Amino acid sequence: MKLPIFAGLLFACATAFAQQPPAARQDLNQLKLTVEQFLQSQVAGMAGQVSVAVGPIDQRMALAACPQPQAFFMPGARAWGKTTVGVRCASPSAWTVYIQANVSVQADYVASAVPLAQGQPIEATQLALLRGDLTTLPAGVATDMAQVIGRSSNVSLAAGTPLRLDTLRSKPVVQSGQLVKLVSGNARFRVSSEARAVATAGEGQMVAVRTASGAQVTGIARAGGLVEVAF
Repeated sequence: MKLPIFAGLLFACATAFAQQPPAARQDLNQLKLTVEQFLQSQVAGMAGQVSVAVGPIDQRMALAACPQPQAFFMPGARAWGKTTVGVRCASPSAWTVYIQANVSVQADYVASAVPLAQGQPIEATQLALLRGDLTTLPAGVATDMAQVIGRSSNVSLAAGTPLRLDTLRSKPVVQSGQLVKLVSGNARFRVSSEARAVATAGEGQMVAVRTASGAQVTGIARAGGLVEVAF
């Protein structure tokens, strides 16, 4: 007599389980929008024409619905070129996914219009402004001719080469062996004397000089043959 009752209970439990609504799934399009909005906030104010493209999301993912998914960068990642953005959920179910994206920045950059010899002072007529995606170019590419004119390259360059600021030397304002004006002091008083430069330096670079007494001091090279020493 008890067997029919037990079978009836099993049937009732199975029926109740079958009638429960399926767990809500996360809208994957919402994840894509979350990543896009996150990257847009990261590039706000960036110079140039910036565009953000979020990569495809695996439609087979079955994530529990999340009311507030949060986008984040892994250490070292940034909104530049090919990148990866993480999206995580804290509750009601904890999960984390990673989504590929690409950030491109179309802007002008400075390139050599003619071959440039190593150490040759660069003139405006030797430069060209080209337009391209800065994220595909070497880091530190000059974007304004004023950053380049008067400086020289550490290596010889072929025509059409993007100019990187870290490969350019400033025009020397102090030459090795040159007699310079050594200015020292602070905001309240200044003392000037003559000294001889021990090395060559560009504007704002540190340079060693030797005073008339033979002492060697280091200061900041300035235009007009000045070397500033602060106390």
